[in-house]
Amino acid sequence: MQEFDEWFPDEAACAAYLLRLRWPKGFICPSCGATKGWFTARRQIRCAGCQRQTSVTAGTIFEGTRKPLRMWFLAVWYVTSQKFGGNALGLQRILGLGSYKTAWSWLHKLRRAMVNPQRDLLHGHVEVDETYVGGEEEGLVGRQIEKKAIVVVAVEVYEPKGFGRIRLRQIPDVSGNSLLGFIRQVVAPGSVVLTDGWKGYEGLKSHGYAHNKIILSDSGDPAHVALPGVHRIASLLKRWLIGTHQGAVSKKHLDYYLDEYTFRFNRRTSKARGLLFYRLLQNAVLIGPVPYHQLTAGEQDRGRRSEKM
Repeated sequence: MQEFDEWFPDEAACAAYLLRLRWPKGFICPSCGATKGWFTARRQIRCAGCQRQTSVTAGTIFEGTRKPLRMWFLAVWYVTSQKFGGNALGLQRILGLGSYKTAWSWLHKLRRAMVNPQRDLLHGHVEVDETYVGGEEEGLVGRQIEKKAIVVVAVEVYEPKGFGRIRLRQIPDVSGNSLLGFIRQVVAPGSVVLTDGWKGYEGLKSHGYAHNKIILSDSGDPAHVALPGVHRIASLLKRWLIGTHQGAVSKKHLDYYLDEYTFRFNRRTSKARGLLFYRLLQNAVLIGPVPYHQLTAGEQDRGRRSEKM
């Protein structure tokens, strides 16, 4: 916190930091493209060309906020400095927010900034498998489910037992369309994809992948031995959901919790908390504003139904 106070002592320092993140090569007017401007008394940037006033928060997740930028920066600092993340109650207590709803919405806005849509694809040897998030469902076996969420996991694996980056996504079913669609979006062609013998993975070769299929019944090894990477990630993910969020995550919002876990896991070896803070704010100025009604609207949350798991 001493380091944070030195970097961001007031609102002006926070605004200047956002300005550098939005326009690293200098201000560019979003209206006319002019490159010169100056701050007004209200901390707006007035374009020297068209005279339009632009806020450093316009077009970012901070647009329209009534809270000080420094409080937002504190929230980002809190989220990135916690090893296992934080929940809305913790953020509400740390920031002294009067409303739980505010803390909840802030966290969900930040989760939307945790994944860069232009991130690199996984490559090399990549394990892929599905896992099921939710409680036990009596009378159902194998890949049969009723209320549980299906999460597909992809992880880069290195010899002898190292793991690289991961990708997670909730999918509606375990059909070939869902599984192959996910793999094509997160794994680079030419990679070696390791899966079990489920028929949904058939067709990987036709999309430019080398497919290493492991038939568990023939191998004699349990699933967590044959595919250790995805099962380790699945186990850690479930532990994180239960430990940090007490399992109170709806299917409607699960994808964004998966984004947060991906963000944290892929940066697990980083010793510089400031770099994580920078990366999250860098993404936050690239995505558009997300009003509260969009956070709670089903169509804005990848079409998932709201069910407690």
